[in-house]
Amino acid sequence: MTRAAVFGAGSWGTAFAQVLADAGAQRVTIWARREEVARSIREDHRNPDYLPDVELAPQVGATTDPEQAARHADLVVLAVPSQSLRENLAAWGDVLAQDALVVSLMKGIELGTGLRMSEVIEAAGTDRGRIVVVTGPNLSREIAERQPAAAVVACTERAAAERVAGLVAAPYFRPYTQTDVVGAEIGGAVKNVIAIAVGMAEGLGYGDNTKSSLITRGLAEIARLGQALGAEPSTLRGLAGVGDLIATCMSPLSRNHRVGVALGQGSTVAELMSVPHQTAEGLKSCRSVVELAGRHGVDMPICQGVTAVVDGKATPEQLTGALMSRARKHELA
Repeated sequence: MTRAAVFGAGSWGTAFAQVLADAGAQRVTIWARREEVARSIREDHRNPDYLPDVELAPQVGATTDPEQAARHADLVVLAVPSQSLRENLAAWGDVLAQDALVVSLMKGIELGTGLRMSEVIEAAGTDRGRIVVVTGPNLSREIAERQPAAAVVACTERAAAERVAGLVAAPYFRPYTQTDVVGAEIGGAVKNVIAIAVGMAEGLGYGDNTKSSLITRGLAEIARLGQALGAEPSTLRGLAGVGDLIATCMSPLSRNHRVGVALGQGSTVAELMSVPHQTAEGLKSCRSVVELAGRHGVDMPICQGVTAVVDGKATPEQLTGALMSRARKHELA
């Protein structure tokens, strides 16, 4: 029987803890930053900040002590905001077991370094073959409600991916294995930025033609960056690419989509960043995505436009105009 630790008590970390419990884990311990959240999960089996109306399985507990969370865990799940991962790993020190598989649920590119989340974990001392990425169209609210969903479980070592897939295979959660970690992570990181653009279009009052065009051209940007970094094209045509992109761009449950809608309706980035418990990864990752693309000579006009809006250098209306006035070219160029 598996003992798992989930570092991060946000909505996805909490929902994934439920997946592990439903898949047969003997014990799942969530590490939470605040004691009131940990106490509520332990005593009331609810996360009051993110999923207050979802009753968690009895084998899901919580603590604010990282050492206690990781004790005897043979599976460690990391579900903190992507830009805080390096800082958190440094703070946790050596509490993570040296033989445990480490699962990354995070979707982002680190600012400054341009590293994917698995690369940040590796830089902190975890062997690449023990780092497993779980990604795909996995809106946490629907997962917490046990609605059927599929996901990609990616690791450079196929055996590790297959082991984690076995540990997360719940009646409503179907994992597929992959060895293309690069493609899995690029799809997950860039789709957040594209979702902000699609949300802005909706906030401006544009319809499905506009949103469909942005999603399709956004996929082209993901594919170009993925190819430059060595990703397999087939990965980005699957759950980690197209699947995740559609869910994040179209669902009102997507934070990045909601942030984009608010920007299109006139909200400022400062106002959106001040909302508690509503981290939209794309607001920060857009800069690192564009920087990474620049290093590899990859043209990503939608991501560049979103970054300009987030940085206050353009308005959503100006982004639309800039995209529509670009020089014409072959669709597949």
